[in-house]
Amino acid sequence: MIKTLILARHAKSSWKNPGLPDRDRPLNKRGQRDAPVMGQRLARQGASPDRLVSSPAVRALLTAQAIAIEIGYPPDEIVTDERLYHADVGEWLAVIWDLDDALDCVMCFGHNPGLTEFVNTLAPLHIDNVPTCGIVELQFDVETWARVGHVRPIQTDFDYPKKPQS
Repeated sequence: MIKTLILARHAKSSWKNPGLPDRDRPLNKRGQRDAPVMGQRLARQGASPDRLVSSPAVRALLTAQAIAIEIGYPPDEIVTDERLYHADVGEWLAVIWDLDDALDCVMCFGHNPGLTEFVNTLAPLHIDNVPTCGIVELQFDVETWARVGHVRPIQTDFDYPKKPQS
């Protein structure tokens, strides 16, 4: 049994309105451009998550919605999880371990620094920084999501908007 976990950092957010609460910041123009592009890359690779789970922060949810449209996932079915808003490794694990084992592929949207720390905890990738709209795909040979974090992934992939495409 293979479980695929796709982790995405939100796209570039706007700092245009400094008085706006952090969780309400929208995407800037680059973020609005990068999210659909990364969704198109995922679609070309055949990504078809059973569920999308996002931090409730506006920038994360807008990223999830833009990618959902490109991969054919209904944006109104995106689940938000408060624990993903600036989650640390323990909170990320709690979200993953709570996933329904009937789901084989899940995509989650979150924030740094916790996302990069989580990726480096799970996989031997040693990524200094998952950039905005960066996507890490991890495949685990497990039957239950509760095993994620206890075993290494059998396959990894790391993509980001500025990565050269062949």
